[in-house]
Amino acid sequence: MLVSGQPMRPGTMLGFHGGLPGGWGTRMVAHESQLFVVDDSISDDTGALIEPLSIGMHAALNSRPFPDGPVLVVGSGPIALGTIWSLRATGFRGELVAQVKRPHEAEIARSLGADDVVSPGEQARQALIKTGAEGYKPILGDEVYAGGGFPLIFDCVGRRESIAQCLRYASPRGRVVLLGCAGEISKLDLSFLWARELDVKGFICYGIEDWHGERLHTFQITHDMLLESGAPVERLVSHVFPLGQYREALSTAANRRGTGSIKVLLDPAG
Repeated sequence: MLVSGQPMRPGTMLGFHGGLPGGWGTRMVAHESQLFVVDDSISDDTGALIEPLSIGMHAALNSRPFPDGPVLVVGSGPIALGTIWSLRATGFRGELVAQVKRPHEAEIARSLGADDVVSPGEQARQALIKTGAEGYKPILGDEVYAGGGFPLIFDCVGRRESIAQCLRYASPRGRVVLLGCAGEISKLDLSFLWARELDVKGFICYGIEDWHGERLHTFQITHDMLLESGAPVERLVSHVFPLGQYREALSTAANRRGTGSIKVLLDPAG
């Protein structure tokens, strides 16, 4: 296949391809099979969230059946907050604990279905103790826990610290879902993986799902569940920049602590 008269360069998808254009433009070329009709009642901001929300939806759909015990979602970005919404939208009715860093993220997490919101560190530790876990401090090394734990944990961060926490906080024979883009991680202690017989499952993006007896794309399911739930997901959009201010948009997205950004959008018409 030729692109601009040259052989197509290696790549995986739009935005990660040296030869194909991405979506940061006033127009883009797409095959009709890649297009989904958005209901007129869905705002532009909410429609733009279907893609990141579908990542959490894909993980939630493929993590059923859900356990009876509490579920922990680690992370405070759009994928983590979207996972909270997706769990509720797809039928989880048990206790749902969100671990976030900032007050406005905690408020959004609650609005999307979290029963309890904790900060990393001592608050998260207390949430683990509440499940029935008991902490023990060895002579060497970090505190370890026996009993209790979360039977299902979603790591939406993908860093050594978050993965290590999830492995330690999971209940025996629990399941840890990796949604954060974790690559090569040095000095990651995997002892709990085999000691507790944990099931670790990774998910990326979206695809064709089994949903209510049909085979549907994750985008379509997410779209339909947005209409059904009426959840305030548009609160995830913290900033909108005109397309020409993409540098400012990237800077805002990168400095979450200083700007309070969650999901930063570019408006091609702005």
